[in-house]
Amino acid sequence: MFDNLGWGELVVLLVLGLFVFGPDRLPGLAADAGRTLRKVRTYVKGMTDDLKSELGPELGDVDLASLHPRTFVQKHLFHDDEDDAPAPRRSAALAPGESAPWDPDTT
Repeated sequence: MFDNLGWGELVVLLVLGLFVFGPDRLPGLAADAGRTLRKVRTYVKGMTDDLKSELGPELGDVDLASLHPRTFVQKHLFHDDEDDAPAPRRSAALAPGESAPWDPDTT
């Protein structure tokens, strides 16, 4: 979410928060935000562990991050499957006087 947030933007947000909330309330709000973030992370970790345990041993080692829509699309649309693709079929040269192979089902 905040991947492209640089130091300049953080300083602007800090100064803006200082003006909006004041220097007395800002440290308390930052501490509350940190505690809330920690609780959310713990909750999500618990949900992930519960989901893996409910799926059973067959699907317990599934990487849930790989099921994220962006990762899924990138993997299946933009990934080159060179290893999975069959090797191109090479035709053998015909001997002199040999006719080309003919399959009556293809005509």
